[in-house]
Order: sequence, then C-alpha cells, then structure tokens
Amino acid sequence: MNNYIPKIIWFTGLSGAGKTTLSKILKQNLVDIGLSTVVLDGDELRLGINADLGFEATDRTENIRRVAEIAKLFLNNQQIVIVATISPKVRMRELAKTIIGNEHFIEVFVNSSLETCEKRDIKGLYKKTRAGEIQNFTGISDSYEVPQDAFEVSTETNSVEEASTILYNFVLLKILFSP
Repeated sequence: MNNYIPKIIWFTGLSGAGKTTLSKILKQNLVDIGLSTVVLDGDELRLGINADLGFEATDRTENIRRVAEIAKLFLNNQQIVIVATISPKVRMRELAKTIIGNEHFIEVFVNSSLETCEKRDIKGLYKKTRAGEIQNFTGISDSYEVPQDAFEVSTETNSVEEASTILYNFVLLKILFSP
C-alpha cells in the first residue's frame, strides 16, 4: 500500500498497562492491510542495545534518546514504527518528539490504574518493588507524568479487543491519505 504517511506511534504508560499487547495487535492489523510496520519494545531493547543502561534519570533519558534515534532510522525508510516504552517523564517524551519531528510523532497514552497494573503483574516487577528488590520503579518509587496532549486509550475500561479497535481506527486516520 502506497497511500500512507510513515509515522511513529509512541506508546507510553505504566508497566502492565498493555503497551506491548496493543503494539503487537496494532502491528498485525497494519501488516494485514499491507503497511510496512515495525515494533520497538522497551523490554526487548533493554535486553539488547540498551542493556548497558540502568534506571537512574540519566540512563532513562539515554534509553529514550536511543529508542527515538532507532525509530527515526526506520521512519526514514518508510516504516510505520510502533514504540512501546514506559517513557515516564514529559521531558523524555518531548526529547523523543524533538528527535523524530513533531509531524511524524503520535503519542498514545495507554491508560490503566496502578492497582490494575499491579494485578496484571505477569513479570512480578511490582511484587519485587514492593519487597524492596527493585529501586526507581515507575508508579511506585519513581513518578509517572501523565501526558496532557496524547491520544488516550484505556485498558482499564476497555477490553483488549475494544482498546485495539479504538487504537487502530485512530492510527488509520493519522497515517492514511487518499491517492
């Protein structure tokens, strides 16, 4: 399909909010209609290219800088890029937007309460944080700054299917144009 504008869809939200789940579904939906799409998942990047970074403020900022630079490389090659990172601070998301360019950056807030995210804690991170085993954990021992101007999709009040449909319809409006 040639009638699309490459964009970076930057998911932000607490751990367990559903960023990875929604990013995988969105990618498949876009691929199904012929759009070249890649997902950059924060957890996967932390295991590889960003494995040398910790969770202090400077390392978190560097993590986001690297992810934004990688995303921009894909964008420059006509890819739709879905980024799924916590990106806890407004200044971090602004840094990403500056690197990528405002016209290519779509911020999506995957909204779910801390309580719900803790209940979904499939990785056991909240439990470890509450036990004192993890420091600087977003939402508990480090703050999360809620975006003010992002598109919001709730995984608290919507099922995965509903949230993914809402997101898909929103993204199509942003990336497709008439020939």
